[in-house]
Amino acid sequence: MARKNYLFTSESVSEGHPDKVCDQISDAIVDLYLGADPHSRVALETLATTNRVVLAGEVRGPSSIGPENLIETTRQVIRDIGYEQSGFHWQKADVSCYVHSQSADIAQGVDAAGNKDEGAGDQGIMFGYACRETEDYMPAPIYYAHRILFEMSRLRHSGQLPELGPDAKSQVTLYYEDGKPVRATSVVVSTQHGEDVSQERVREIAGNIVSEVLPKGWMCPKEEFYVNPTGRFVVGGPDGDAGLTGRKIIVDTYGGAAPHGGGAFSGKDPTKVDRSAAYAARYVAKNVVAAGLADKCCLQLSYAIGVAKPLSIYADLYGTGRVEEGKLEAAIMELIDLSPRGIRERLALSRPIYRRTASYGHFGRKPEADGGFSWERLDLVDALKETLG
Repeated sequence: MARKNYLFTSESVSEGHPDKVCDQISDAIVDLYLGADPHSRVALETLATTNRVVLAGEVRGPSSIGPENLIETTRQVIRDIGYEQSGFHWQKADVSCYVHSQSADIAQGVDAAGNKDEGAGDQGIMFGYACRETEDYMPAPIYYAHRILFEMSRLRHSGQLPELGPDAKSQVTLYYEDGKPVRATSVVVSTQHGEDVSQERVREIAGNIVSEVLPKGWMCPKEEFYVNPTGRFVVGGPDGDAGLTGRKIIVDTYGGAAPHGGGAFSGKDPTKVDRSAAYAARYVAKNVVAAGLADKCCLQLSYAIGVAKPLSIYADLYGTGRVEEGKLEAAIMELIDLSPRGIRERLALSRPIYRRTASYGHFGRKPEADGGFSWERLDLVDALKETLG
């Protein structure tokens, strides 16, 4: 029997966190290639440390895009985030590029040819999840952890909070009563700040933002509100800690409230099912919950490299379903083409829409006019209802 009363915690990190700097650079380069040719293939890793960025990976795309374009894109991302610090500066950082052409062995397995459909870019398992805890069908702890940092970033970029630096983290612990979140029991906010900014001022800023973001009456006790618990946080970003692409996969998804297949998203074009199938699984799970078929839904998909069809599909409704899981699985396979090509075409993924996903979560966002966050649409609800009664 599922527990009804418990504590659950999720964390988020800002766009200036070292790992998120790397995720954004990698995804900006994915966008660069897809913007030039939607059939581009990209697998791009980024490392960042004190005034140094290293790009590595393999690509297949227009010859007009060279190392100088990747380096320029890298600097633009760092500038947009707001790094003009002595230890990490968009203009002064040394950017090294070790990107080369895609392996022909991988290409022949993934590309469509003759009667062979486009295969998955790798083997693996992917999960999608949705629940009724928030208006965006996301688990509440990660939803509010993201919103705290998003608001802090918005105010920093607007010039209203010049005291703050780009690097920040949040952590929200919620108390669940009868299986529903009812209040925060503790909140942690750590944020980079200027040399002359007092800890009292940082605490005031963080307190105002958290109180505004959390629902009325949800604020944790004063003694459980932790702001920069170690004290000063002046040196931050890649100068304070090295960053790598793909190290914040739980921040990227559901904050630990649902399984993760293990593969990261950023730096990968949509033929890589680590990314596209995880988006498709979220899309289906969200529509299942929105259709009223369950209060919670977790969907697992599995693939083999070079094989078009998914090897398996598994649905878990956590005892909240109004339909049998087996019937739901069959209906999903009937309604949606979950091959790499089918996913990419249904969600229109071969577009430059990825840099924006690389901070504040890939899920629980609003679908955008240019096709960004297309996997958050609710256009499958009617078909699910009709098929499953």
